[in-house]
Amino acid sequence: MKGRFALFIIFGMIAGVGAGWASHQYLDAASLGVATTVFATLTKIFIMLIKMIIAPLVLFTLIAGIGHMEDAASVGRVGIKALGWFLFMSVVSLLIGMVMVEWLQPGIGMDPTADAGGTVPTMANFTLDNFIAHVIPTSIVKAMADNEILQIVFFAGFVGTAIAMLEKKSPRVMELAEEGAAIMLKVTSIVMNFAPIAIFGALAGTVAEHGPAILIKYGTFVAEFYAAMGILWVLLIALGFLFLGGRMLKLLGVIREPALLAFSTASSEAAFPKLLAGLPGVGIPRKIVSFVLPLGYSFNLDGSMIYCTFATLLIAQAHGVHFTLAQKVMMLFLLVITSKGIAGVPRASLVVIMATLTYFGLPEGWIALVLGVDHLLDMGRSATNVLGNSVASAVVARWEGKLDEPESAG
Repeated sequence: MKGRFALFIIFGMIAGVGAGWASHQYLDAASLGVATTVFATLTKIFIMLIKMIIAPLVLFTLIAGIGHMEDAASVGRVGIKALGWFLFMSVVSLLIGMVMVEWLQPGIGMDPTADAGGTVPTMANFTLDNFIAHVIPTSIVKAMADNEILQIVFFAGFVGTAIAMLEKKSPRVMELAEEGAAIMLKVTSIVMNFAPIAIFGALAGTVAEHGPAILIKYGTFVAEFYAAMGILWVLLIALGFLFLGGRMLKLLGVIREPALLAFSTASSEAAFPKLLAGLPGVGIPRKIVSFVLPLGYSFNLDGSMIYCTFATLLIAQAHGVHFTLAQKVMMLFLLVITSKGIAGVPRASLVVIMATLTYFGLPEGWIALVLGVDHLLDMGRSATNVLGNSVASAVVARWEGKLDEPESAG
């Protein structure tokens, strides 16, 4: 099914470029305007569907995830060290994406209609009162209705923590949260079936309006993002050698197939069973793997993190928007927090980027600029997530002094 979906994605990309080129080449101005409107509508519908699922998705997945943190309490130091590593790597990944996009400037010239003089994001959200208002909800119902992600994260964090502290762990509430999360993940997978159509519309509209030359900038964007991810890979592998020594070579051998699986399916979850079975074979205790790896899949998505800052600032560059240093620091904080609420969700990065754009007073529809090539980028992000969580498991095992002799993966 995933292979067929990937083919649909590729077909949507090719068809979108073809339709956009034909429209740009052969339609008169009036007909071209109609065509670009139709193409834009396809993308807009997809974006609206994503917005529809954000609030319940964040609420249920975060309550279920934090409610299960009783496992972290039971292993004590392991949970604390794992979460500390996840936070550290999230910040590092976000910073690499931010530094690389500011250095390479891939967004410049991507949107020829951008204001050459540039604009400045609104500062309305940066007073202390407004910040607190965006974090602490007066009503969770209102927060969900307004898609206030930080408020939902705040509320879900309190509920999940309270559940974890209760002796009986509120099994019925946890079951409700887990079922709700499962339902919303299924809804998300259904919505993502429309992605090929949205990608067709995004590419067709872009090429129709600006001509095929715009694809050169997209090619540059993809290449430069993979270069940024390459730096993250080098860092992760170097850290692996620091903690594991020569055993890191065996770890790379174990994760080769899961990483390729994640890359080809654009899903790091597809690689999870193979990682769970393979990592004990390089000396990481199974009890640590079985705890750190699932936790990492919820809170440690290095590939997605680097994309959040890279894509958000690229979109801003393309539209002539300039962020101040203070705003970039705030962006890092927001992305570290909000990204944890929807980890493990298909195309989660798109949701996070849209929420970030909205918070800074920028149109969420600007996400269409990167939608056309998102699948190509998601393939690399997924493989990076596999590497990041494998290294995290090894690092935590080393910190605990629990790196055993390699055992059978069976």
